[in-house]
Amino acid sequence: MKFFFNVGRYFSMLKRVFARPERHKMYIRQLFREIDNLGVNSVGIVIVISVFIGGIMVIQFAYSMSNPLYPSELVGLGTRDTLILEFSSTMLALIMAGKIGSNITSEIGTMRVTEQIDSLEIMGVNSASYLILPKIVAVVFIFPFLFIISVFFGMLGGLLTGPVAGVITVPEYLDGIRYLFYPYYVTFSIIKSLFFGFLVATVPAYFGYYVQGGAFEVGKASTRAVVNTNILILLFDLILTRLLLT
Repeated sequence: MKFFFNVGRYFSMLKRVFARPERHKMYIRQLFREIDNLGVNSVGIVIVISVFIGGIMVIQFAYSMSNPLYPSELVGLGTRDTLILEFSSTMLALIMAGKIGSNITSEIGTMRVTEQIDSLEIMGVNSASYLILPKIVAVVFIFPFLFIISVFFGMLGGLLTGPVAGVITVPEYLDGIRYLFYPYYVTFSIIKSLFFGFLVATVPAYFGYYVQGGAFEVGKASTRAVVNTNILILLFDLILTRLLLT
């Protein structure tokens, strides 16, 4: 019953979140602040992780395809498709759930336990819409860009690591990157990124908005938010993969 209670309250919160804003200028100003705080500040960690993962993938693919019967171009192809189809969309969303999700939960949760949300309600402000809607729009907007950045720097990491490690030459890697490229893979992963961005913004916001207690409970809510967000990301990854890759 607790599960159904939380699901019902989650959708009830979303109904309030997407209510008509009272002052559009206020929301637009808050939106740009959230894009900078949640999106732009995440670019650095996305680049670092993607470069290292791209390099690791090249070495692993080269090792698993060391059989002379396999063309060396498969290393670049495998790295490219793995980055596009799974890592830069799903794995990156799991990482961002920890960074962005915990940030959202702790921020909103702290406002709840310090009664700032109650103060907004007393002033007649739709607190759910004012606090959560700009975060949702910002995260959903920035996630496809983070995906593109991750793919680019992941392949760049492979390009730098492969020749240095001596597992593949630059021309072979670039030939593999260009070999059998399907543009729909990018479309598929961008669609996934939009769904994941919505989950990363709304689920942690829910746990933060309804937290009760003090600072200790806010920390517990952040942990629960990240865990539940990761589970939902993997669930929707399975559903979307089944629906869109058939």
